[in-house]
Amino acid sequence: MDEDAVSGETRMEWVREDGAPAERLDRVLAQLAGDLSRSRLQALIREGRVEVDGKPVLDPNHRIAGGARIGLDVPPPAPAEPQGESIALAVVYEDDDLIVIDKPAGLVVHPAAGHESGTLVNALIAHCGESLSGIGGVRRPGIVHRLDKDTSGLLVVAKNDRAHQGLAAQFADHGRTGPLERAYLALAWGLPARPHGTVEAALARGVHNREKIVVVPEERGRYAITHYEVLEALPAAAPTASLLRCTLETGRTHQIRVHMAHLGHPLLGDQLYGSGFKTKANRLSGPQQAALEALGRQALHAAVLGFEHPVTGEFLRFESPLPADMAALLEALRG
Repeated sequence: MDEDAVSGETRMEWVREDGAPAERLDRVLAQLAGDLSRSRLQALIREGRVEVDGKPVLDPNHRIAGGARIGLDVPPPAPAEPQGESIALAVVYEDDDLIVIDKPAGLVVHPAAGHESGTLVNALIAHCGESLSGIGGVRRPGIVHRLDKDTSGLLVVAKNDRAHQGLAAQFADHGRTGPLERAYLALAWGLPARPHGTVEAALARGVHNREKIVVVPEERGRYAITHYEVLEALPAAAPTASLLRCTLETGRTHQIRVHMAHLGHPLLGDQLYGSGFKTKANRLSGPQQAALEALGRQALHAAVLGFEHPVTGEFLRFESPLPADMAALLEALRG
């Protein structure tokens, strides 16, 4: 094992025993590099930090046989606490207790493997400065809900423990008995048979693809409910797509995206859950295809956010118009 004194990167190398059975690369590495979790090893593989017989391998499922030479470059650990970074934020509202942000698509909310910097949390630490109080004894913003990296829209963050606890309680209730209001605008393929409806289906991480959330029997997943309303058929004469308003009774990962795909109407631009609709995209007009390609993400926007201020008790409600990329696609589809 070698360590680069300049970069702090650690190089690990092994040679598998001759005659060892072929196994998945991530599984073999988990046995060899016991100090690293399997999920961390999978991330390192996808980042191109693993070589087999001198060649980079990016697939954790790649099978390697006995006698193979394996090299692993481990970057230095990220700081235990996120650091402030100067990143422009669209601040909708701010006071001593909380801040409401209109998050652009492409901005990750919280640091994680592969996204240790350049996140909303890094931006908030820099933006709030000394006004950011200690939550759990550490100076950091209180994330009480998240949006996917490529979902745009409204998000509220707590600045202190009292606000964090009050907001967390409202989001845990999801508006079933309390004042919380959340609504999303989505562009989906096709036109649902009913003008409004509810998707009630349990969700869990996929067995074969851990990045993907799947619908499973109730006893095997987490309870999830999405309500939808058709706002507009696109175009009205012969609908190829539809503009939907979605509200949640639960807040599961990728919930709207998975539930609408389960209904047979995945979101436009959703490469993870709508890949089977690529041929449908080929039927769009030239301007429509160009607008969809320019979107480059799932067509989902957190448009409405309302909640009771956790300190003053005042009800606050915010609306965010469609961002330019979704608005352009909507206009193209109307044509």
